[in-house]
Amino acid sequence: MDYILSILIFFPFFAAFVGFLVNSNSIRVYGIITTFIEFVISIIMYINFDSHNPNMQFLQNIPIIPSYGINYIVGIDGISLFLVIMTTFMTMVSLIALSERKSLKNLIITVLFLEMTMIGVFVALDAVIFYLFWELSLIPMLYIIGAWGGKLRIYASIKFFLYTFFGSLIMLVGMLYLGYIYYQTTGNWSFNIQDWNMLILPFDLQLWLFIAFFAGFAVKVPMFPFHTWLPYAHGQAPTIGSVILAAVLLKMGTYGFVRFSLPLFPDASSFFVIPIAILALIAIIYTAMVAYAQEDMKQVIAYSSVSHMGVIILGIFALNVEGISGSIFLMISHGIVSGGLFLLVGVIYERRHTKLISEFGGLATVMPKYATIFAFILMGSIGLPLTIGFIGEFLSLLGFFRTSPTLALLAGLTIILGAVYMLVMYKKSFFGEITKEENKKLIDLNKKELTALIPLVALIIFFGVYPKPILEPANYAVSKMVKIMHAKVLDDDTAVKIVNVNSIGVQK
Repeated sequence: MDYILSILIFFPFFAAFVGFLVNSNSIRVYGIITTFIEFVISIIMYINFDSHNPNMQFLQNIPIIPSYGINYIVGIDGISLFLVIMTTFMTMVSLIALSERKSLKNLIITVLFLEMTMIGVFVALDAVIFYLFWELSLIPMLYIIGAWGGKLRIYASIKFFLYTFFGSLIMLVGMLYLGYIYYQTTGNWSFNIQDWNMLILPFDLQLWLFIAFFAGFAVKVPMFPFHTWLPYAHGQAPTIGSVILAAVLLKMGTYGFVRFSLPLFPDASSFFVIPIAILALIAIIYTAMVAYAQEDMKQVIAYSSVSHMGVIILGIFALNVEGISGSIFLMISHGIVSGGLFLLVGVIYERRHTKLISEFGGLATVMPKYATIFAFILMGSIGLPLTIGFIGEFLSLLGFFRTSPTLALLAGLTIILGAVYMLVMYKKSFFGEITKEENKKLIDLNKKELTALIPLVALIIFFGVYPKPILEPANYAVSKMVKIMHAKVLDDDTAVKIVNVNSIGVQK
């Protein structure tokens, strides 16, 4: 099991190269089988994972440039465990539901390369390796949007790339400077995140480094006002691009906040809690109103993603176990729910070649299976109790209530807006009389689409009723991280210091 994370990273990478040799008629089956094997490997990893152990597991360390402390270090804990599993699962589901026909071989190979980079981000424990996977993930998504997107695909793909790339460059400066600080303090170079966790930095330095990392993570989330690239990217991307973007790529930003910003800069994180919470609230309220005004079904879901990511940010910057664990759970639930919604929009677009809500109405009459599954996934999106969306939202708001009851109450009230625009969209699309002749002949979900969507519905209900498999390992890992943050709270000393955080554990 020592090499299971490396297998997870590089299996789709090598499978992508083999894919060039596969016949075009068989490439779809090849892609599904490859992603299914990858998903099975992630399940094997989960079975062998100790949920009560808050430390990094399956660690692997291979020197690359040891003189500068750059090593291939991978590991996983309760924070990143289900993000990896969700990545393998949603990639597999997106290929099962794939309806794209144009240059199918190139698309599937690109998706396999993208899967490698996404998993690499979630398991990398060396900042340089993390950054390499982080930046490499831009290239496949740029290609997917630019080659298979809509009429404005070039504009959307370039805007997506420029926003995220320049934000990441600022983050890189912060990473390099942090490595230099470690060298100045200890006499040795290191980009190992676990080594960095032992640094206690002066408050002023924490502020500047927090802002540098914030530039990379906030754009990726995306937080208001850095969100303007997302509606274009979702609107122009093919269905598979929207699914992977919403389900996984956006979570890389929130994961970065949890993995880097909180433990490395605890005092700066505390200092920026209220400003960041206000930005998150603006995102929740503003994008909810924008979503309500949209006429395009896909744009409604795109703006809904920005709104839900605002709730995740609130949970992260609650700076307590309840809020951070809730935000991790909400990352998983949003990945499953938003991925499912984009798949459902792709289904109707494949049949009608339009996403305008005004073009539908009465769909429940001719497509009852589609309407039923859409209703289940939509209930998960609005956070109905006993669905997966409720647990994460509740814990995130509960955690932030301990930080600011007023802002938490305001956030809870504004989340109601999400139910409004989603239910209005559902009412207009599925109820009433069929007014368009084209809709009377629509075909309900086929076996391929049911195979992709039914597991999503099952997960939405299962984890809504029984969230323990996700919350238990997350709670242990987050508890340890919060203890590290508390151990690094500054006194009056302004010098860079080293604290031993390796001995910090969590009682069972």
